[in-house]
Amino acid sequence: MKELTKNTALHNEYREKAKKLVEEMTLEEKCGQTLNWAKAIDRLGIKAYNWWNEALHGVARAGVATVFPQAITMAGSFDEDLLEEVADAISTEGRAKYNMQQKFSDTDIYKGLTFWSPNVNIFRDPRWGRGHETFGEDPYLTSRLGVRFVEGIQGHDEKYLKAAACAKHFAVHSGPEDLRHFFDAKTSTTDLYETYLPAFKACVQEAKVEAVMGAYNRTNGEPCCGHKQLLQDVLREEWGFTGHVVSDCWAIKDFYEGHKVTDGPLDSVAMAMNHGCDLNCGNLFSYLQEAVEKGLVAEERVDEAIVNLYTTRMKLGVLEETTDNPFDEISYLEVDSDKMKALNLKTALKSVVLLKNENQLLPLDKSKYPTIGVIGPNANNRKALVGNYEGTASEYVTVLEGIKEYVGDSCRVLYSDGCHLYKDRIENLGVANDRISEVKGICEYSDIVVCCMGLDAGLEGEEGDQGNQYASGDKPNLNLPGIQQEVLDVAIASGKPVILVLLSGSALAITKAEEDCAAIVYAGYPGAQGGKAVAQILFGEYSPEGKLPITFYKTTEELPEFTDYSMKDRTYRYMKNEALFPFGYGLSYSEFKLENVTLSSEEITADGITVEADITNTGDYDAAQTVQVYVKVEQEDAPNPQLKGLKKVFLKKGESTHVSMKLAEEDFGLYQEDGKKHITAGVCSVYVGMNQPDVRSEKLTGQRNVKYEVKAKETYSL
Repeated sequence: MKELTKNTALHNEYREKAKKLVEEMTLEEKCGQTLNWAKAIDRLGIKAYNWWNEALHGVARAGVATVFPQAITMAGSFDEDLLEEVADAISTEGRAKYNMQQKFSDTDIYKGLTFWSPNVNIFRDPRWGRGHETFGEDPYLTSRLGVRFVEGIQGHDEKYLKAAACAKHFAVHSGPEDLRHFFDAKTSTTDLYETYLPAFKACVQEAKVEAVMGAYNRTNGEPCCGHKQLLQDVLREEWGFTGHVVSDCWAIKDFYEGHKVTDGPLDSVAMAMNHGCDLNCGNLFSYLQEAVEKGLVAEERVDEAIVNLYTTRMKLGVLEETTDNPFDEISYLEVDSDKMKALNLKTALKSVVLLKNENQLLPLDKSKYPTIGVIGPNANNRKALVGNYEGTASEYVTVLEGIKEYVGDSCRVLYSDGCHLYKDRIENLGVANDRISEVKGICEYSDIVVCCMGLDAGLEGEEGDQGNQYASGDKPNLNLPGIQQEVLDVAIASGKPVILVLLSGSALAITKAEEDCAAIVYAGYPGAQGGKAVAQILFGEYSPEGKLPITFYKTTEELPEFTDYSMKDRTYRYMKNEALFPFGYGLSYSEFKLENVTLSSEEITADGITVEADITNTGDYDAAQTVQVYVKVEQEDAPNPQLKGLKKVFLKKGESTHVSMKLAEEDFGLYQEDGKKHITAGVCSVYVGMNQPDVRSEKLTGQRNVKYEVKAKETYSL
């Protein structure tokens, strides 16, 4: 409480200084500060500043920086501590680059300390192209990882922010990409509060995120960047947000061009500013001065917006000269250092998910496989390492390069790209499937075959990203693109053991591969060191420990309409069908035993319930495991068991440890249409295990979660 009081006092002190600065500005000067390319005000000693910078999985779009695994891949680590460690490294590089750039008066776009990350939208539909920017489909996991990522970016200094994080895109935003400029995402109040808002709330109230970015779409009729309910009633009033709100880029012009809710630029600017948007990424706030002069926006509201913005710049220590800011001393030599490369590799290793390992084929013994075939369009594809919103790495290690480096001269590695990522031929003048004879030949000569299939950010991503081949970045279906499945079938038909290494930022319906491949490794987009990590896992240098932050479905056809924002039949929380690979699932080379599971109470109280257990590594490998706690409210129409607790532990073989997790009172409640969370008299089931408590996970792992029942004596709202 003392720390909170101190931070509040410091925040208020910065705001008062900002107010005094604003009082000295003309209306024209003030309005010029509400655009992401804020102009210099030389007479007040205020430098130009561009608010737009990106740091989704590394400092992006401004030269060399460490390219960590994509957000969805890091989410597979189920490791809160790791996410904060990575974010702290990102902000170290961000400060290092900023300090160097300032030395040479470089204030261009992507050169500031306001990072528009993390993306805490819920990945509700696997077809959404931007899903790989998120932490997955679960509100609890997204909340926990989002909070720690924000804390890593912003740091823990008592006086200054290391950098400023931004939770985006607020709210109810997950495609379709090609409709986002005029689409109305309609949702019930229950789904809004139960699914779409929790991660934002956690980032605001727990992590004190400095900024929130509105979404392009409308939600229940109002455009998100000018949404009174979201930006004022929920964000400011319900949650007590004290930072600044930024529009998505050029989203405000969509008010009249796409959404047709305003008549033109002036009305759109007034709607955004009056409803709580402080900063315009784009240029429409160039009309703000005219809107004030015509009485559409009060000048006091403009003052408030700039105070919000300047408070952030003061917290960063970049609005005026400082002598006590420790982050001013961070050297450019921190960028792309050996320490950063080591952290990048560690992150990739901890994020890879082992989906299948028939007869313990993995890890591979080099001495048993003198010739290894590596086949597929993602085997040597750098783009499949990084995802979108990426920086520039000084070194990229593809899966092919990682395997060749690892085996050295002890094995012969034969390689074919096998097929194009999405076309039916590689050479335009060739016939369809023009590499198939090479694939057959390599399979014939190889003792084992590694097939690297999947997607890259040219197939899934944001609308307008260079190279989007499909529906503005969204996937048309969950199939392997092009003729990848045909090539994979040929490898399987060879009779040689086939390992599928899947590189993608989203789930694919690899039902046939699940039946026919000897092993399946989901590498996601594993970052610039990703090929090295995959090789180390394939050959047993490291035991896989990742868990799926998304559901792998069996078919595209079982999905609801992409444009339907109801959560019914979506994600592991509401789906009725059996998954191909469930959320929370992932295999290890070792084995673990969970014992002595206890709950501190059989009744739900305001103090919550503590879950404790002992976990032992009973296998032959040093390895990590994630203990997961799920809660099911046993009432009609309630969601399936939902993740409400997790604890990642690393254990040497034979080692045991005790874990403890706290379930809060609210973890046993559900939101209703009044926008409040209700505890309902009756029973809740608590499941403790190492996977989700569904039939498919039990079938795949042979493990059943420990189940307890706890009771609520009465019905009440929180």
